[in-house]
Amino acid sequence: MLMSDPLRYALVAYVRNPVGEFVERLRRELHPELPHLAAHLTILPPRTLQNTELAAREVLEEVCSEIEPFEVTLGDVETFVPVTPTLFIRVAYAAYRLRELHDRLNTTMFGCPEQWPYMPHLTIVKMSTEQQAKEAYRIAHDRWARFEGSRSIRVSEITFVREQEPNCWSDLAGVPLGCALVRGR
Repeated sequence: MLMSDPLRYALVAYVRNPVGEFVERLRRELHPELPHLAAHLTILPPRTLQNTELAAREVLEEVCSEIEPFEVTLGDVETFVPVTPTLFIRVAYAAYRLRELHDRLNTTMFGCPEQWPYMPHLTIVKMSTEQQAKEAYRIAHDRWARFEGSRSIRVSEITFVREQEPNCWSDLAGVPLGCALVRGR
């Protein structure tokens, strides 16, 4: 990222359970030269802000305080080929909850026209080429079919992140969902 490029931000829900560990191990195996990224569900893909980080965080806290934690369940491994050489696991159950959260946050401070329609998923890895993605898909599909743990993910916190350089993101704030949010104002 050049210094003249505007900063990009995103909202994610980290997956810190056996599914997240599975995805992180698989990602390191399939594309070891990529920087390590924590497993996450993307709520809002990368975008510039319409105001300051502080103002965006306040909006995030307000919206998140009105939404109770929820669970989603993962389905099959899929790919976005030929649009992009990305492998992912589709959210199969309660995807509408992530879509609703996305739609509530994709306004005001975080509003941005999306490059692609929002589809709830857990990214495994973005490969360099379509052919690499097709080869990696076969491995990921077979491994996921043998995964014996729970495929449910509890979404109870949203993390506001900023891109420091390409593929390198820093956490700015974790914001819990629900009424338990205590405001420090």
